[in-house]
Amino acid sequence: MAFDYDLFVIGAGSGGVRAARVAAGHGAKVAVAEEYRVGGTCVIRGCVPKKLLVYGSHFAEDLSDARRFGWMVPDCDFDWKVLRDNVLAEVARIESVYEDTLGNNKVEIITERAGVTGPQEIHLAGGRTVTARIILIATGATPDVPDVPGAEHGITSNEVFHLERLPKRAVICGGGYIANEFAGIFHELGVEVTQVIRSDKLLRGWEPALSDRLLAIATQKGVQFRFNTMPQRIDKRADGTIVLHCAGGKTIETDLLLWAVGRLPNSEGLGLEALGLHMKPNGAIPVDEASHTDLPWLHSVGDVTDRLQLTPIAIREGHALADTLFGGNPWVVDHALVPSAVFSHPPLASVGMTERQARDTLGTVKIFTTDFRPMKAVLAGRNERSLYKLVVDASTDVVVGAHMIGPDAPEILQALAIAVKAGLTKAQIDQTVALHPTMSEELVLMR
Repeated sequence: MAFDYDLFVIGAGSGGVRAARVAAGHGAKVAVAEEYRVGGTCVIRGCVPKKLLVYGSHFAEDLSDARRFGWMVPDCDFDWKVLRDNVLAEVARIESVYEDTLGNNKVEIITERAGVTGPQEIHLAGGRTVTARIILIATGATPDVPDVPGAEHGITSNEVFHLERLPKRAVICGGGYIANEFAGIFHELGVEVTQVIRSDKLLRGWEPALSDRLLAIATQKGVQFRFNTMPQRIDKRADGTIVLHCAGGKTIETDLLLWAVGRLPNSEGLGLEALGLHMKPNGAIPVDEASHTDLPWLHSVGDVTDRLQLTPIAIREGHALADTLFGGNPWVVDHALVPSAVFSHPPLASVGMTERQARDTLGTVKIFTTDFRPMKAVLAGRNERSLYKLVVDASTDVVVGAHMIGPDAPEILQALAIAVKAGLTKAQIDQTVALHPTMSEELVLMR
């Protein structure tokens, strides 16, 4: 049977773009359908613009600290629109780079919504139907919005980058990484921030020592927290004030409500159920370790599979699939010991087992911690303390987990993640000479 394409990718995010580019490099005829913008969540309305906002917001502390270092910094005004527009311009630049990359690899970009209407058959919103030997679903995930009356009065991370002005008050519903990152951004930019969290814990699944430290620092800075709380109804008054009605008759008033309660696989409306594919309860596409579904011609990578919702994982999954199907080089992505970070104020970074996970899995463990004030914070007069923690298998001396909160924690942990992935021992880390004076030297001085 002759097909219009060897590979048809639905979704031009990180995983889809990588799969398309690599497959085309192997000689396949490839098309990508994208209904919104090339680049996906990470580039357009996720990690890239968010990290730029983190950088921008951190100048509030940097400018204040500079006075302690002898710089006669005057009181500075902040212009949200300048930061917003420059961030959006950088996003547009990166989007064009992605488009150029696909074009240079002779990948056809189709700017329409696409769905699967039959075996190896794709229907495009413009009315055209095409066929492909292999179809790849890489549609990512979308913000979850609770099913409560008035939920539409809030926004999600999709819209937050386009605010016309900063609010005086903001309520962020959620305790995960997105919620804590935007809480830090808004607070540093002068917004009164309240986090509303349905459970009694920040960052569930993270090393508790880190989440507890973040809570303490954020509280000291002025972020307010409402634990074990979930809005039951949302009203919006004529003056624009948003009112959250919670259990026990409690209310919270705000100017902006941001939903950050999780992300759901973006599989709705693709026609997959009609093909006999048994979707997971949350809409995730079930795949094996090689990103294959039960249908031999249908595959899926990235957040829509809900394995690990991380951009580097989606990229690797797309690359592995393209090499396997079109390059004669089959390989699968190792989802173990994947480092992750929360770009809060201050940031967190982690790889491997938490202390609890290690005790439950290994039995006997050794824990090493260091709790210190960075040199810069001391001179700046800040009381924020950094915390580093190593989890070690007592029977082998292998470091099975590393966790840290403090300035540049994600930058430092990237190198340490190599050591954990390689299975290095605590003794080998101890044998490494310290780089002095640095924060990272604490990692080789823990005894």
